Amino acid sequence: MLDIYLPIAEVYINIPVLLLISAIVGFLTGLIGIGGGFLMTPILIFLGISPIYAVGNGANNILAASVSGTLAHYFKKQIDIKMGVLILIGGLIGSLIGVEIFIFFLKQGSINNVISILYCGLLSSVGLMMLIESLSEIKRIREKKFIRRKLHNHYWIHNLPFKVRIHASKLYISAIGPIFFGIVIGLISSIMGVGGGFILVPVLIYVIGMPARLVPGTSLFAMIFVMIIVTLLHALENNTIDLYLVMILSLGSVLGAQLGSKISSKLAGEELRAILSILILIFGFKFGYDLFFSKIIPSINITNISIPDFNNFTQFIINASTQYPIIYGLASVSIAILIGVLIAYSFRKIV
Repeated sequence: MLDIYLPIAEVYINIPVLLLISAIVGFLTGLIGIGGGFLMTPILIFLGISPIYAVGNGANNILAASVSGTLAHYFKKQIDIKMGVLILIGGLIGSLIGVEIFIFFLKQGSINNVISILYCGLLSSVGLMMLIESLSEIKRIREKKFIRRKLHNHYWIHNLPFKVRIHASKLYISAIGPIFFGIVIGLISSIMGVGGGFILVPVLIYVIGMPARLVPGTSLFAMIFVMIIVTLLHALENNTIDLYLVMILSLGSVLGAQLGSKISSKLAGEELRAILSILILIFGFKFGYDLFFSKIIPSINITNISIPDFNNFTQFIINASTQYPIIYGLASVSIAILIGVLIAYSFRKIV
């Protein structure tokens, strides 16, 4: 059997199963252009990993995929660095606040229910909005209707003080807007282990007014640093990062994301979004059912009862996580970044 014991999460997991699942989620991420964190973290919970561990490791997984995706867009010169830095400033603030909220509910013993409620609401609402949008787009294309949109719509948020000129996106807007939305993304990421791209991407296009071609790369660029912060905070404050889980998830998701991005232009995006929205809705309803009826989270437990004798490396991981959390967190972040960089460059050379 190819089961491995996760010493920090304290569960057994099947390596091929986890690699396959993370690759599928990564594939969907690359295919559709929406971060897979809001799928990967719930899947970890359904596989038997406690929500408090799924959140931190889900964030680290997003880091690897974000690094890989950012490089792909960097090669095409499709990143607005200045906008990404503004979002990052807000993301840092939001992450610090979010981790404190996480710790508060953890000490209260209600963090599992809080995460379940948030995921139930988030996945159900996001899935429903994606389904409506994709079905409307399918209908519009079939009826050959075309909508003329203004290049920029100006809202009150653009007229706030502290205006800055962002040359890459050809914008002159208040810095408060990107920073505020960065705070929101940081909060969501640190509490739920999601990247927030499904919120940030439409905000950057329809509220901030960025050119659509720069949005995915800029969003991923900002997510790199937000996820680094979130991962380090969870490693330092909660000791929930599992190095074995980091390596398996990062490898699978980055490989899947690169494959998905290569064939994304050959498939109908609106139909794929409709299928994904149904999957998201199923996950949201599953959280709701477990929360209000079965009262069992996680719901699918593939763990074994016996705990193995630890080898030297596993014991080293356990000791490092508790005794040197900052170094341990930096190591987990570095591994995720390294995997993302290596695979991105490999695909650029080979594929």
